[in-house]
Amino acid sequence: MTSEKSGHHAQLTKWKVSANGVFARIFLAFLTTAGIFYINIMPALVSGLKQGLNFTNQQAGFVSSANLYGAAAGALLAVFLVKHINWKKWAYVLLIAILALDFASIFISSSNLMISVRCVHGLVGGLLVGIGFAVISRTQDADKTFGYLLLIQWGLGGLGIMYLPAMVPEFGTSALFVALMSFTFVSLLMLPFLPEYPVAAVDPLALVKTSVRRKPLILNLTAIFLFQAANMGLFAYVIGLGRAQGLTMEFMSPALASASWVALFGSLLVILIGTKYGRAIPLIVAILLTALCSWALIYSEIASVYLLANVIIGITWAFVLPYMFGICSELDKAGQLAALGGFASKMGLASGPMVAAFMLTEDDYQLVIYAAAGVLIVAAAMVYMPARLLDKSK
Repeated sequence: MTSEKSGHHAQLTKWKVSANGVFARIFLAFLTTAGIFYINIMPALVSGLKQGLNFTNQQAGFVSSANLYGAAAGALLAVFLVKHINWKKWAYVLLIAILALDFASIFISSSNLMISVRCVHGLVGGLLVGIGFAVISRTQDADKTFGYLLLIQWGLGGLGIMYLPAMVPEFGTSALFVALMSFTFVSLLMLPFLPEYPVAAVDPLALVKTSVRRKPLILNLTAIFLFQAANMGLFAYVIGLGRAQGLTMEFMSPALASASWVALFGSLLVILIGTKYGRAIPLIVAILLTALCSWALIYSEIASVYLLANVIIGITWAFVLPYMFGICSELDKAGQLAALGGFASKMGLASGPMVAAFMLTEDDYQLVIYAAAGVLIVAAAMVYMPARLLDKSK
């Protein structure tokens, strides 16, 4: 009987991908993205809700924020759960729940009901993302795995932004939710091939080392929150901004899709160079460049400026995040702090569109742009110390 069990176990192991190989990183990237893929098609989602269901700027913004605040709560819950659960069993249940909630969203036309359902969707998805972040932290060179995560998100997000806005007038908002369901289904098919990633035994000295790094952790988490809030506050309304400046949908959809695809170079760069040049200098340069390009969107009536600014923001966004999450992972290989990084990220992603929605009562996109650029500069100041500290310890 024992030999049968061991033979069965060997057979199962045979079909698993290598724990730190490229396929494992890609599958983990899909799993972690499945809960929050709507973030990467946020302009299409906000525009689709306004166009397909006649939601106002505020209503569409509140739907996206509810989704993201729910995700933040789920990511926070993951911090306390992740060391005590069978992550793979939970992932199966959460993926199926996400599929069901996206399917239910197809039939909703009330803004209040949509806000409530998407908040629950966010909670489930955020928990899955928190689990995914924790498991990624158990891989070698977690920065590289986070690089693959951004690579998947931006690559497929570009496809969504390219085609979904044009499909809404013909198929309604169901086009948006079917796209989300398709991504979740593919992630579900990949899950059986991932290894178990047990929690590694922690060196007591490493625990002492981690405990005295509370200040850099708080600074890094704050920087993640501010960076995500500033970027998503602009990104959620980038189609509305273009429309207000006289740009056409025929120009904006391919322009924003191109920006997402070119952004792949940001995450590819992280995969290629890792921490060869440290984290501090690359982070500061990239965040300040993001601030400059955000400010440049003031001149969005010039089509080339709108395109170039969005392209560079995409590259720097996909470049900065893996390093920020990598800082969290360096502080805790069990993955709890990486899950906390996911919480800070979701809170930022939720707060950006919410604050921007209140600023946009008079469609005053300039105010949103100036606020985003200023917040990004503060984020750069916050992340410098923890990044520099890790660079010195290397």
